[in-house]
Amino acid sequence: MNATMFSRRRLLGTGAALGALSLAGCASTGGPSIGRVVVVGGGFGGSTAARYLRLWGGNVDVTLVERNASFVSCPISNLVVGGYKQIGEITRGYDGLKAAGVKVVQGEVVAIDAAGKTVRLADGSTLPYDRLIVSPGVDFMTESVGGLATTAAQSKILHGWKAGPQTVALRQQLESMRDGGVFAISIPKVPYRCPPGPYERACLVASYLKQAKPKSKVLVLDANPEVQSKKALFEKAFKERYDGILEYRPNAELKEVDANGGTARLEFEDVKADVLNVIPPQRAGDIARAAGLINVNSRWVGVNWLTMESTAVPGVHVLGDATFPAPTMPKSGHMANQHAKVAAAAIIQLLKGEAVNATPVVMNTCYSFVTGRDVIHVASVHQYNAEQKTFLPVQGSGGVSAAANQVEGRYALSWADNIWADMLG
Repeated sequence: MNATMFSRRRLLGTGAALGALSLAGCASTGGPSIGRVVVVGGGFGGSTAARYLRLWGGNVDVTLVERNASFVSCPISNLVVGGYKQIGEITRGYDGLKAAGVKVVQGEVVAIDAAGKTVRLADGSTLPYDRLIVSPGVDFMTESVGGLATTAAQSKILHGWKAGPQTVALRQQLESMRDGGVFAISIPKVPYRCPPGPYERACLVASYLKQAKPKSKVLVLDANPEVQSKKALFEKAFKERYDGILEYRPNAELKEVDANGGTARLEFEDVKADVLNVIPPQRAGDIARAAGLINVNSRWVGVNWLTMESTAVPGVHVLGDATFPAPTMPKSGHMANQHAKVAAAAIIQLLKGEAVNATPVVMNTCYSFVTGRDVIHVASVHQYNAEQKTFLPVQGSGGVSAAANQVEGRYALSWADNIWADMLG
């Protein structure tokens, strides 16, 4: 079986799991609109929801509002940081959504009037809705790290945790770094977007430095007590592939930075770095906070998992990284894609005045590169539990790679191509 077939079957298996949803897969596009849905955010969650509302509902009036002209994928973006891909290779447009009948508006939603069922854009225009989907991703709690709250500091100390200009800028910092320099990456305490992502980045930076600047070093400053995903596999990569280049330090919570000096201040020591890559603590995106959607730990949005509807604001469905996760559910692009399908199916049923599916299933696959070609993965399946009113992991499902290998590298790239097509058309 070739990589594309494998990845396509895995991804289409996701659709099969959701196929138990009580709706017709190819609803008629005839007749009047059954409702207006506005989707805020064109990432993995928002784009998928917009597309599937059209594919499954047919006659749902869907408008997607996205501030950027194109989509840049966070998954695979560490390959750009490591020098194995260019930013254009992980960038896609929204023409496929337009072809599916989605109205795509480039703009920024600045206010949500849940009582009046309208959203207001930065240009002053408003959009009415019957149901609203908000997929805002994360924003950063830079104020929690001393010295990082200013624009000047953030221009020097990059996070690269939203794919785009900072991804390219971080790559340029690495290219400019002297041979014998130090690249330090700071990882916040969980939960944060993409649990294995920082360790993947550390590996890919180490891979680049090993070839191009072999006197250099990678320091992984992890605020957590241990590697948070694929632990044994990453530890194996650190030891066997990057011994002498990469140093992992657990319980190394960042307290303060000196942007001018390139210094990270921990509780008991200061770390000097030529390139300091700080991933700050995160919370649901700014629009979620402005709309009063955040109601868990002052950081995340609680949802009804059967519909993805906010538990704070009726009629507003929230997807992806902004949500307070169900048990063992990761904050990942694939999971946002799954949230979107649950929400799209439920919204169609709600607009029709019919019952939503009571037993949804979602799944996640996450690939991580430990070199430019060798990859490891983790997979999981989550079934809705009516008694506990949340998704719970299915016992015996999922798992992790036996070892990093190039075959999984091909699977990973095929996964990316397929999920981008699934969400964007």
